[in-house]
Amino acid sequence: MWTRRAFSAGLLSAAARAAQKRPNILLIVSEDNGPHFGCYGDKTVPTPHVDRLAAEGTRFDNAYVTQAVCSPSRSSILTGLYPHQNGQIGLATHAYTMVRDWPALPNLLKRAGYRTGLLGKLHVNPESAFAFDFKWRDPESISFAKRDVARTADVAREFIEAGDGPFFLMVCYADAHLPFLAQQAGLPERPLTASDVRTFPAVGCDSPRLRERVANYYNCISRLDTGIGMLLDRLHATGRADDTLIAYVGDHGAQFSRGKITSYEFALRVPLIFHWPGEVRAGRTSRGLVSTIDLMPALLEAAGAEIPELPGRSLLPLAKGGGRWRDHVVCEWNTSQPKPGAFFPQRTIRDARYKLILNLQPGQRNPTERYYTEQILVQTGSNQQEIDAAPEAVRRGYATWRNPPRLELYDLQTDPYEWTNLADRGEHAAVRERLLARLIRWQRETADPLSDPEKLARLAAEETEAGRHPQGARRPGFAWRYPEYLYAR
Repeated sequence: MWTRRAFSAGLLSAAARAAQKRPNILLIVSEDNGPHFGCYGDKTVPTPHVDRLAAEGTRFDNAYVTQAVCSPSRSSILTGLYPHQNGQIGLATHAYTMVRDWPALPNLLKRAGYRTGLLGKLHVNPESAFAFDFKWRDPESISFAKRDVARTADVAREFIEAGDGPFFLMVCYADAHLPFLAQQAGLPERPLTASDVRTFPAVGCDSPRLRERVANYYNCISRLDTGIGMLLDRLHATGRADDTLIAYVGDHGAQFSRGKITSYEFALRVPLIFHWPGEVRAGRTSRGLVSTIDLMPALLEAAGAEIPELPGRSLLPLAKGGGRWRDHVVCEWNTSQPKPGAFFPQRTIRDARYKLILNLQPGQRNPTERYYTEQILVQTGSNQQEIDAAPEAVRRGYATWRNPPRLELYDLQTDPYEWTNLADRGEHAAVRERLLARLIRWQRETADPLSDPEKLARLAAEETEAGRHPQGARRPGFAWRYPEYLYAR
């Protein structure tokens, strides 16, 4: 699978070859998975295709999403804005929406002469804001229930071969979203079982029940890798691989305790790989602190397209091995759905060593912890019995997650899984205040509406009101009022 072939330049017309001076762009987005691939040091399952993509391109070791849930994260990839800027602060399925049509990645590329295509889910409101010429989401092939990665690769090839000019194709895989399907369409050929895996260090708890879920998560990772290999095979078969920039990114971390819908590293840190023959040096590894808001300016720069004013910066200089880079990265949590509640706004900043979490509603139980620990909707969280059986440091970390103080400070060098909050320790006061000052400055620079206590209280009240209805925000005709008051000038 995914073997290089020799192709004649005659496969493309003269006009097509001229257009190919601008690269085709293939953006691959996977669901709910951290950097659990061989190239990132995780050898639980073989991942030869993602590993090869990294070996022939640049692997980013410190890549972060803006918010660790699907719709807000994808909105940042597509608009280059933080969720609190574009308005997509929660899941599209719960009626959260961008507050206006922003200059978007597919739209700007289309204006620059690209054909645009989307395979898989978009999950950002309103969908009409995104100018995709072609969209495909066959529930029998690319959905949470059915994951036929071979069919997905075939549809991608059909799109690529449908025109001569440069293309932008976004392929959004359903793996590794719940349900963790052990096998689909014969993949993986030999699924892992609980006896083949260990639970994640960032989860901290262990039981046969959790190991079974971890095994099936890795079965999803295996199928994802195979699917990416098939996709790259089809790209090579079209003769256009050498003229294609490939970017692969995860939309956020895995759905286990202290992962998805939290502000811990397990939730925010994702795989990110750039592959561009002749432009991005093979085998490069970058430790720069990068964000998914940096993707859009990078892809637009590569295409020679218009780049609007954005909070991020192009990754291309870093991918190519040069340029100065930022000394911190900032992330956020807002909400995902009002029923069950997940509203617990946080703002997070990290530098090369330390990470600070600012909890905007301290003194309340964090509903994201309750979502996992009490097994609300999902069975992948650590239950209370498993937490009680864990080491003391782990129990202490879960207690902090359950009832967070205003500030959490972690030394990621000595405590990479964030078990010990250092915010109240005098010897770390200077670090705490430095990061907090920079975080507050970022809130001001990005016009964070939730830095206003009145707006925060109003949004909290609206979330509570929506959650009281049996159907929450999913009832017919429901519309949030927050676009009016959060963004009022």
